Amino acid sequence: MTNEQLQSLTERLSQEFFQKPFKHKAVFNPRLRTTGGRYLLTNHHIEINRKYYDEHGLEELKGIIKHELCHYHLHLEGKGYKHGDRDFRELLKKVGAPRHCSPLSEQKKATRRMYECSRCGYIYTRQRRVNTSRYFCGKCKGKLFEKKSGKVPIFP
Repeated sequence: MTNEQLQSLTERLSQEFFQKPFKHKAVFNPRLRTTGGRYLLTNHHIEINRKYYDEHGLEELKGIIKHELCHYHLHLEGKGYKHGDRDFRELLKKVGAPRHCSPLSEQKKATRRMYECSRCGYIYTRQRRVNTSRYFCGKCKGKLFEKKSGKVPIFP
């Protein structure tokens, strides 16, 4: 799908579900990583993450566009356009737009690293890597080493 096709799809969905024209730009933004799309308050453009279209297909893309169009139309009307606002939640229900998009399969799973003290055997779990040459055990001042099977997923 090209940016021109995305633009025409966005204009069509705006007319079909909101009965209002979409007069700004809708484009794919390759820099988006953690979100399906975003509505820009400053210039009223909509940016979409292409990965969601590639992985989940057209229906997911339509849901993301409808979600961003809710932000768009409510902001232009001066109503509550933020996620917590009642106007926004009601419009989402009315047009059948999702509140959140489906997660991408390639998103990293958060892992915990396990470090053990060589002297007292205390085990530390951390999300970030610890520089074992610089840090030591807080209980006995012993040397830390990372357990080889130490990467444990946070969400199994």
